[in-house]
Amino acid sequence: MHPDFLLNPDVTHLNHGSFGACPRPVFEEYQRLQLELERDSVQFMAVRGPVMLAKAREALGAYIGCHADDVVYVTNPSYAMNIIIKSFPLAEGDEILTTDLEYGAMDRTWNYYCRKAGARYVRMPVQLPVTDSQTIVDDLFRGLSPRTKAVFISHLTSITALRLPVEAICARAKELGLITIVDSAHAPGHVPLDLLTLGADICTGACHKWMLTPKGSSFLYVRRDMQPMFDPLVISWGYESTMPSHSQFIDWHQMQGTRDISAFLATPRAIEYLEANDWPTISRKCREMVRANAHAFADAAGGMLLSPLTDEFMGQMCSIRISCPDAMALQRHLYTAHRIEIPVMPHGEHTYIRYSINAYNTQTHLDTLFSALRDTRERTGLLG
Repeated sequence: MHPDFLLNPDVTHLNHGSFGACPRPVFEEYQRLQLELERDSVQFMAVRGPVMLAKAREALGAYIGCHADDVVYVTNPSYAMNIIIKSFPLAEGDEILTTDLEYGAMDRTWNYYCRKAGARYVRMPVQLPVTDSQTIVDDLFRGLSPRTKAVFISHLTSITALRLPVEAICARAKELGLITIVDSAHAPGHVPLDLLTLGADICTGACHKWMLTPKGSSFLYVRRDMQPMFDPLVISWGYESTMPSHSQFIDWHQMQGTRDISAFLATPRAIEYLEANDWPTISRKCREMVRANAHAFADAAGGMLLSPLTDEFMGQMCSIRISCPDAMALQRHLYTAHRIEIPVMPHGEHTYIRYSINAYNTQTHLDTLFSALRDTRERTGLLG
């Protein structure tokens, strides 16, 4: 399926997880919408746009398993989580329970608002490599205290590429009367996602990653009875609207004045593309390629695998812990010397390298990576 994608053919692209890749038919719909906006901006923004956006929410809601009125489009998950965290009712001494594997931007946002409130962001260590899901649940809830107000958890972790047992964590939190907030940035289009069965009170996910939409398209889901808790991040026309809709949640967070909503509106076309190409089968083949190459990846880089090679812990990404004195230098070397796009990421005291596999990847791409890693170990000091 490589011809469907607009990626530079001179680069071995193994980093779908960062910003995704938009296939040509979806990108053409995105450009068509942008041109329609430019040609008739007033009618597009004020008349046709809101109608199309409602239909795009309906398509998204059907895809991720929630009602269209309980989800709004945002540019990225960090924007969504800033809506939630800024308004979250934190008091001095309150605690937010999480793991030490969360996305850095989320950690920073929670740290900022917890410090302002005098609250604590409690990051419980997850022992790596993981061996079973129950241990992850138990390790997390060892941080529980009478001051815990919410559990914040990644569906799939960014740096370590681990699929966490979010369903079990949400169920345990519900038993304890805690709010659950799930960062599903990597989940839509990647692993099965049904928000009604997931059990999260709040969830954000990126459409522009594994759902293949244009860049800058993500969502925020909030359980309906909790929606009044969260103020809009930007106060605009939807607040005290002169033409309110049936949903304050939609008005507050969707009506944001002048912005290009074309990426949001292209989401139904992306869903059509996934369905027309039998994406569950493609995803399964990609996961098989990920697992089949995991040991060769670890051997070539001299690294450590982080979990059993099963769907329980892995999707279409594989991350390993490596010995590397300079993560940025290694990443730049792989790109400049070998034309390989792959993330190398420090996290705490360790460094991780992660490959992502999607429809446009082949075994040749991974063989190219393994050859480059072996060469780098032999000829440079960038890999231990």
